[in-house]
Formats: sequence, structure tokens, C-alpha cells
Amino acid sequence: MSDIRSGDAPDHRPSIVICAYDAAETGWDPVEDLSGQPWNPPGARTVAVEGGDAETLAARLSEELAAADCRGLLLVGRTHARDGFRLQVRTENRSLDGAHRWDENGPGLARATAPSAEMVRALNEAGLTAAVSSDAEDDAGSYLLYRVLSALSETLDTPSIGLLRAPADAPDGAVQRAVKAAAQAMARHLSPLPRNRAVA
Repeated sequence: MSDIRSGDAPDHRPSIVICAYDAAETGWDPVEDLSGQPWNPPGARTVAVEGGDAETLAARLSEELAAADCRGLLLVGRTHARDGFRLQVRTENRSLDGAHRWDENGPGLARATAPSAEMVRALNEAGLTAAVSSDAEDDAGSYLLYRVLSALSETLDTPSIGLLRAPADAPDGAVQRAVKAAAQAMARHLSPLPRNRAVA
């Protein structure tokens, strides 16, 4: 995990958490060069959370979203479809194994809050085929999306939360371009942190 919230000077940029939730995923590498620093889109900074166990990740991502500087979360995974990248905008209240509801008292559906149409446009402009999808796939991505959306505090500004799915056969380079394009589109919709809430 690479967290760039630390530093000597206050940073008034909002942060976006990027998580490729499958630990075996090689398509997204937040560190571009030998500096060891994560890539950042203009106007925002990224916090990279490594993939792993879905239950552990759900708690960790909700914790990240509760941070004062966090304004967004981009989940990154794969889709079984082979017709391009997808921005999943809907998820269902299902357990990780899909056998029953995760929360018996929770709503049946939850909707992503990220600017999906703008993100799809950004992917298309980057030369990638992409579309918005309402289909919730039965995997950790859909599970995590529901978990983080249902855990949001009603007292905080709603962060931008989205799920980007890459085709199963997409090469790593294409996934890198897609994640950057999607995060840049998210960042354009984020306002700077008020100085009294910025990280010191």
C-alpha cells in the first residue's frame, strides 16, 4: 500500500483511493518510475490500496473513505465480457458467494456515485472502447462496491465511488491507460479541500 498523505507541507488536493481488488491483478501499477511515488491526476492525489481478501478490503476501503481528505474511490477489476471496458454503475445486496443478501435490512440495490458518463468519454478519448453497464457481476468487485456504498456516513459529503472493469484479455498497458483516464475524469469533478480540512 502506498499512502502519500504524509509529507512536510500541507497538501490541499483531495485524494482518490485506487484499489485493484484482485491481488493477482498486474494491470494497474500506481508507481510509474524510479521515484517510488504513486501517479497522481491533475488536481488530486492518489492513495493506492493493494488487493486481497474482500472482507478485509471492505473494512479498509470504508476506513479510507472516512478520511477528511478522501473524495473518491476507484475500484479496478476485470469483466468476463470481451467487448471493452465497463463502468459498472449498479450493484446488488448480495453476499460474497452470491447465496443470500449481505444485509437483510439494507436496500436491494446501490448505485455508484462516480461521474460514469464522463469517465467513459475519457476512456474513449484515450483510444479505449468503453461503456456504462448496469449489470452487476457476481464477484468481489460488485460485493465491495455495495459494501463501501452502504457504509457511507450520512453526515459527510458523498464521495465519488466507481468500479472500472477491464476485459479479461486486456493487456496491462491498456489497463494502465484506462485507470488513468478514469481517475482524471473523477478528479475533474472534485473540489479542493477547505484549508481547515486539508492534511497537514
